[in-house]
Amino acid sequence: MLKVAIITGASRGIGKEIAKKFAREGIIVVANYNKSEGKAKELRQELQAEGIEIDIFKADVTKKNEIKQMVDYVLGKYKKIDILVNNAGISQIKMFTDITDKDIDNMLDVNLKSIFYVTQEVLLNMIHNKSGVIINISSVWGIIGASCEVLYSSTKARNNRLYKSISERSWTFKY
Repeated sequence: MLKVAIITGASRGIGKEIAKKFAREGIIVVANYNKSEGKAKELRQELQAEGIEIDIFKADVTKKNEIKQMVDYVLGKYKKIDILVNNAGISQIKMFTDITDKDIDNMLDVNLKSIFYVTQEVLLNMIHNKSGVIINISSVWGIIGASCEVLYSSTKARNNRLYKSISERSWTFKY
């Protein structure tokens, strides 16, 4: 049976390359995008030219209701989610003293809350199926920091702790 993957932030960059790799490996891909509809359609067309179909789905992964709609769509169509790639993220190069409250809120929403929310929603299906893989894309800046990317580095460090906490074997799929 084919595996089903949701990849957030899949219209550009690392997410796009992961989506192409998975699709070429025979995994059913649902490529999430938010603002880059044109890029998501280009990705779909590129793969269609190779005879490969993927789904694209617009959802702002900082909004729980849009995440739920995306997950419900995938479960309605494919009946399961085997792989989640939390890739959506933003960065900002800015001096620490120039970071605003709006910058902080936006970065936390996209780089931390979205991963928390998407994982919560997808994990329910994985626990039910006693199977699943979650791949979280981070950055070396979350380990060593970056002077002009303090806020970005901080969110990635938080993500690394979140991933570590989730992956600790505090549960098993042996229900």
